[in-house]
Amino acid sequence: MQFVFISLAGDHLVKVLELDVDGGLHERLEVPMGGGPGPLAFSPDKSVLYVGIRSTNEMASFQVHDSGDLTEISRIDLESDPCFISTDNSGKFLLSAYYEAGHVAVHGIGSNGGIIGPAIEWRATAHRAHCALTDITNSHVFVPHVDDSNVIFQFKFDENNGTLTPNSPATLSPPDGYGPRHYRYHPSGRYVYFDNEQGSSVTGYHLDSDKGTLTPFQTVSTLPEGFTGDNSCAQIHMSEDGRFLYASNRGHHSIAIFEIDEGTGELTSRGQQAAPATPRAFGIDNTQRFMLVGGLDEGELETYARDAESGLLTSISTRVIGDQPMYFLFKTS
Repeated sequence: MQFVFISLAGDHLVKVLELDVDGGLHERLEVPMGGGPGPLAFSPDKSVLYVGIRSTNEMASFQVHDSGDLTEISRIDLESDPCFISTDNSGKFLLSAYYEAGHVAVHGIGSNGGIIGPAIEWRATAHRAHCALTDITNSHVFVPHVDDSNVIFQFKFDENNGTLTPNSPATLSPPDGYGPRHYRYHPSGRYVYFDNEQGSSVTGYHLDSDKGTLTPFQTVSTLPEGFTGDNSCAQIHMSEDGRFLYASNRGHHSIAIFEIDEGTGELTSRGQQAAPATPRAFGIDNTQRFMLVGGLDEGELETYARDAESGLLTSISTRVIGDQPMYFLFKTS
């Protein structure tokens, strides 16, 4: 059995659904958050769910039961509202990015999976910080910033004490108008892909795993040729085998699909799949056979069958899921 965890900011809850082997969805339960939940993250073994509650500046941790039920472990106050959270590879630390405050933070995680306050790191970067993830070696972190900041901060991460140290160089400035937002590491450890919010594109970077620095090698549009409307990119996800990359287009209302050349890291566009209006949140399930996409405008959730060989998507069903779907996570019981 596979569970889907969806944060619904407008409904102030996390909804849990069951995902069938044929892609069917069944509502399991709703867990009130007492505020507008946004980013979600699992511990490495998926036994603990972390929730950033943006409207109340809180972070909560929950034990995830085999039944899909959630039991709250801890909740701490934050300096600002987190727009992205992730655990390091060891599961000892929780990283978070702060859009309005322009900071990146690191919190400790207790033996019971609970978040510990205050933060180990509360480091100023720039306005509109949007993501923070450790690399495969668990020794490097990048923090992209959208819009007017338009910069990627490069940090060394100490997996023993959770501290961040500015790398050399400390920042990387993309071309004007890009606005790097979220990113994903290729499983080979050689490439990193950022979607550019304002640029409506994806940029591939070579990652120097020793130095922890990035070098761009390709930028590809997420939009079809000839599209002239307003658009911005939101989330980006990769298939587990590292063969396909996906980015959501808000404005064109689609999921952009790219094939990755594992030898060179280069991207080839495989087109766009129509999605619910303003598709911010989406995710690929644990079997890699399905993709779920949420639309902010109408609170719709669309399920797609995913072809593992071509990377292409085929719509299966659409349903109303709730107000402002923000993040999706999947767990097999």
